[in-house]
Amino acid sequence: MIVGVPREIKTHEYRVSLTPVGADELVRRGHTVLIEHDAGLGSGITDDEYAKVGAKILDTPKEIFSRADLIVKVKEPLEREWSMMRRGQVTFTYFHFAADRKLTEGVLRTGAVAIAYETVTDRQGRLPLLTPMSEVAGKMSIQEGAKFLERPMKGRGILLGGVPGVAPAEVLVIGGGVVGTNAAKVAAGLGANVTIMDVNLDRLRYLDDVMPANVHTVYSDRHAIRRHLQRADLVVGAVLIPGARCPVLVTRADLKEMPPAAVIVDVGVDQGGCCETIHPTTHDDPVYEVDGVVHYGVANMPGAVGRTSTFALTNATLPYVLKLADLGYRAACKSDPGLALGVNMEEGRLTNQPVADAFGMTCEKSSVAA
Repeated sequence: MIVGVPREIKTHEYRVSLTPVGADELVRRGHTVLIEHDAGLGSGITDDEYAKVGAKILDTPKEIFSRADLIVKVKEPLEREWSMMRRGQVTFTYFHFAADRKLTEGVLRTGAVAIAYETVTDRQGRLPLLTPMSEVAGKMSIQEGAKFLERPMKGRGILLGGVPGVAPAEVLVIGGGVVGTNAAKVAAGLGANVTIMDVNLDRLRYLDDVMPANVHTVYSDRHAIRRHLQRADLVVGAVLIPGARCPVLVTRADLKEMPPAAVIVDVGVDQGGCCETIHPTTHDDPVYEVDGVVHYGVANMPGAVGRTSTFALTNATLPYVLKLADLGYRAACKSDPGLALGVNMEEGRLTNQPVADAFGMTCEKSSVAA
């Protein structure tokens, strides 16, 4: 099979979807690997490192898309890439369709097979390809939140951990999954007073057992969220419904109850976010204010730490890339029902129910569905 790796073109996206180790594994199995020139540079990987293991370096994305049977990316294809995609070609990447109707319709028109990292599951029903980036984003949410709490960055001028005689910051984490757990750990490690909320009581019991003493667990309901927003210096949105749009849990009216110049970091912004007033931003221009509250909505947070994120992501994705290349997507998905759940589109047909529900579209059964 011909496997293509184009350079990521999203603003300040420094990750790459395949490392030299992955390219080496594919080449040794008899596959052809095409890497766009400088695709790995943002992660500190040179073209020479790929060439040494047998990958072919091409100058343009058009060459990659025109020749490859399987496109492996990190972020969703942007509009200028859609015209290069073709019917039956498999693209394996993060798509997050439910937050973007234009992307959904655009990729559908290409007739490509869209396999989304974020809906692939393992035997335990977990999301193995979302987990590593959720770990990075959870930790970064506190790193970025702490920075934008500084007064020159428009924040309240609060140090997360406080100092002797001055209370630490109040951090509210909405969602107790991978993102929320990592955010709470980092915030607690810096000395903040942390509240983590979830609707799963078993998860809250687990978090209560493993978290340090300055992390408190609270059942998430409308009244509890509003009550804790009133004293939160930093809010981390860490809500995920696999493949679907995030529910709105923080409304614009709630902002008026928050302390002035508080900060919201909504990690789920690429799935619509749990804050009504959040919208995607970039690393170039990461924040904006609504009703005196600072909003951070960078949709590719892990891209800023490209080297760490690339190796964390490809550790998880490579086994699936090898399976897709060795068997073809149909046989690979038939052999792995969790991978089959990643098929969101198939040759012009939408095959993911949450995405269809988000836009009132028709969902059809995939050819690889159990």
